[in-house]
Amino acid sequence: MMMPIDRFYSAVARNPLATALGGSTPFSYAELARAVDAVAVGLQALDAERGSRVGICAKNTPEHLIALLATYRAGKVWVPLNPRNGRAELDAMIATTRPSILVVDQSCVDRFIPTAAAFVFGKSDWVEHGASVRAMMRDNAGQAPVHDARAATDAQTLKFSGGSTGAPKSVIQSVRCINAQADGIRDFFAFNNTDVNLIAAPLTHGVSCFVLPVLETGGCHVLLEHATPAAILDAVERHDVTTVYAPPTMLYGMLGAVKAGQRFPTLRHVIYSAAPMTPERIRECQRVFGNVIETAYGQVEAPQIIAAMRADELMREENLASVGRASSVATIRIDDGRGGSAAAGEVGELLVGGPLVMTGYLDQPALTAETLTDGWLRTGDTGSIDERGYLFIRGRIKETINTGGFKVHPGDVEAVLARYPAVQECAVFGVPDAKWGEAVTAAVVCIDGAIVDASTLIEFVKQALGSVKAPKSIRFFDELPRNAAGKVSRADLRAIVLAQARA
Repeated sequence: MMMPIDRFYSAVARNPLATALGGSTPFSYAELARAVDAVAVGLQALDAERGSRVGICAKNTPEHLIALLATYRAGKVWVPLNPRNGRAELDAMIATTRPSILVVDQSCVDRFIPTAAAFVFGKSDWVEHGASVRAMMRDNAGQAPVHDARAATDAQTLKFSGGSTGAPKSVIQSVRCINAQADGIRDFFAFNNTDVNLIAAPLTHGVSCFVLPVLETGGCHVLLEHATPAAILDAVERHDVTTVYAPPTMLYGMLGAVKAGQRFPTLRHVIYSAAPMTPERIRECQRVFGNVIETAYGQVEAPQIIAAMRADELMREENLASVGRASSVATIRIDDGRGGSAAAGEVGELLVGGPLVMTGYLDQPALTAETLTDGWLRTGDTGSIDERGYLFIRGRIKETINTGGFKVHPGDVEAVLARYPAVQECAVFGVPDAKWGEAVTAAVVCIDGAIVDASTLIEFVKQALGSVKAPKSIRFFDELPRNAAGKVSRADLRAIVLAQARA
């Protein structure tokens, strides 16, 4: 069967001189293929075992993208490690997935505790002082890796869904899953060889889903290492960018950086995902960037693209709250709670089937069995499907907070806050926020006589978990509201905080 990486090499064969990577260090398709081959040879030399894992902790650089493609080319499994995560969380992710090789930017080497894994520098000024992506490109130039055909059910990527500093959930995305993802995105957005895709969001997350579809169709990627709003807009103009994938928070920053009268005529696809946007915000993006705003919905367990919507559809008022219709690689239905499918407009848990669905959670058979039932993925999201087939997400069954496109579990944050000496009790929950979708909020009860300010506690969480999971605000209480079972009621806390905000 076709391997995901074969999509890139088919484009190399069709047009080797076309530009595959733009920007300050451009690569033609032929040049990129030679670089990927050389690094794949280097990875196989470090670990010859088929299907072994390569963790990549790096910013958006050519070295990062080359290492990712080389991981696939070498028949290995990609483990994305976002350097924005807290050190404790990265340590837990590495311990869970046990990569035999770690590719790490020089600027990211302090993000985790050193392990026994073979170490390779990504972007680095120290090429001569040990293994690096650039050294492998140089030393293995002209060589080809050992071909390693893999089964459709073999793991291709291990990505993280939620997680904690103790035991993050590692999702097994198979060869079949990655192929389905690429097919769905390629066909739905109709990419072609004129597309220039700006990789501004972290390559470790949703934007990685667009790497292979754009390359397969002969398009070009531009990588932005430091993605400030002004830098993103500048790159769009400078490189005639046609396609940008961005979570809503990134789009809001871009809106704030647009200059009066500025237009972006080359844009064809501005695809948002990972968090909802209000109708008002969608209309604002359409006014500023044109009729190019599109959306996609997915989960790590069924990655981009469960459902999606093109720009013309999103211009219609009745579609502003929808995430679109099911893609060609996903089947969706709403569970009616009785084992059947809900009627049009009826709310229930969203179930997803088809080749896009994950294999399961790494080393967690019980959780896998609970989440994959009778061939369906239980998403944990509630929603409805209207009579036209459009999907509307209504909320989440679990208490997960979706902030800026990142999933945050309250227990992760609570565990850290509880370690602070002045904290007696705490609860974490999300509240609606115009910028973040949901803002991580904490309610804290201090030990009698203890005094601590909110900024100190927020910084304490940042050091452990990173800025994404740190509370945006902390409210202090004498005691926390509880339900009849004696458990803290996050719903009551959320209502109290929202009422205080309106007062």
